Amino acid sequence: MEFLLYLLLGSGAGVLAGLFGVGGGLIIVPVLVLSFGAQGFSPEVLTHLAVGTSLATIVFTSINSILTHHRKGAVRWPMVLWMTIGILLGAALGSLTAAALQGAMLQRIIGIFAIVMAVQMAFDLRPKASTGQPGKPGLSLAGVVIGWASAIFGIGGGSLSVPYLTWRGLPMQQAVATSAACGLPIALAGAVSFIVVGWQTPDLPEWSLGFVYLPAVLGIAATSMFFARLGARLAHRLSPRVLRLLFALLLLSVGTHFLI
Repeated sequence: MEFLLYLLLGSGAGVLAGLFGVGGGLIIVPVLVLSFGAQGFSPEVLTHLAVGTSLATIVFTSINSILTHHRKGAVRWPMVLWMTIGILLGAALGSLTAAALQGAMLQRIIGIFAIVMAVQMAFDLRPKASTGQPGKPGLSLAGVVIGWASAIFGIGGGSLSVPYLTWRGLPMQQAVATSAACGLPIALAGAVSFIVVGWQTPDLPEWSLGFVYLPAVLGIAATSMFFARLGARLAHRLSPRVLRLLFALLLLSVGTHFLI
């Protein structure tokens, strides 16, 4: 039953990754926290395990989403390169920050972030486009901040990088596509960092690699890779307004549950 849940979770996360460029982590982390709790995992490690596992699955989600967006010519690769320089540093710092937090506190922080993202998505709050696109130092600095926050929350960074890129003047489709490309280095650096910082942690369940739970990675990746392509195609064809509102309601309920 747990593996079936991972397959279904991968399907939903893949569609969200391609459609919104959010990597699916905003859904993966809360569901994994509940699943790991039901399986009797130690409360001291289950939240960190959910975050690290989410980042590992986003590696697979991002690859397929990137390929679809790249074929449509929407990825701004020079911007991806300079943001990646900062992302690698930020993701490593973020994993260390998360490891220093207790599981209950990390859940509350994720809950607050989920509620903030729900409000942003529900009302489509975006900063007005600035004049001119960012220089290389600005992109790298943004990458540090996005990578740091993404590693803490177990996300691909799209909920942060898409608003940033639209603020810097990119059209929405290019912002989503470029954000999806940035999700790969975020996920890789974050997953490796969570493996390292969790390597000697006691009370980890069997089949864990540091703070990465391999059965969940396998199940989620098996379906998310296919459904990410579907989501990316939908992003170029459909208005995501209704899906965005439903997603916002789901995030609001998840965030509230984590806080109380």
